[in-house]
Amino acid sequence: MKTDTEYLDIVDLISERHLLLRKHTENLWNENSDIYLSNSEWVILSKVYEKQKTTISYVTKHVDITRQATHKFIKRLDEKGLVEIKQLENNKKQKSIELTTLGKECYEKNEALKAILEKEIANKVGKEKLIQLKEILEMDWGL
Repeated sequence: MKTDTEYLDIVDLISERHLLLRKHTENLWNENSDIYLSNSEWVILSKVYEKQKTTISYVTKHVDITRQATHKFIKRLDEKGLVEIKQLENNKKQKSIELTTLGKECYEKNEALKAILEKEIANKVGKEKLIQLKEILEMDWGL
């Protein structure tokens, strides 16, 4: 008996798995936290975490979310106390964004949840296969 995924090409198969993983990680977080966060908010938090002190325009350029939606999500993150937005000195146009202590704690807690999920996947598919998959995904595919 064929499964639904057997008929998918590589692009759709990766997309399906990506959506499944994102949904699962979002549910894991929301089951273990009082602060609801969407996948888009996690994407923004990861960009801010990587750079610590950065500008909103940097974040907007480096996420695959529209500029308007990015600003909306940043405002929500600010309202939740996860980021702090500040006016840059000597620059009236740009604003900086950085994680608050709570934002860093949430990000690191979520990373720990994803590490647990990765171990569960390794137990299910085998550690060597997971390592191979990660190596393949990290390769330059020439695209």
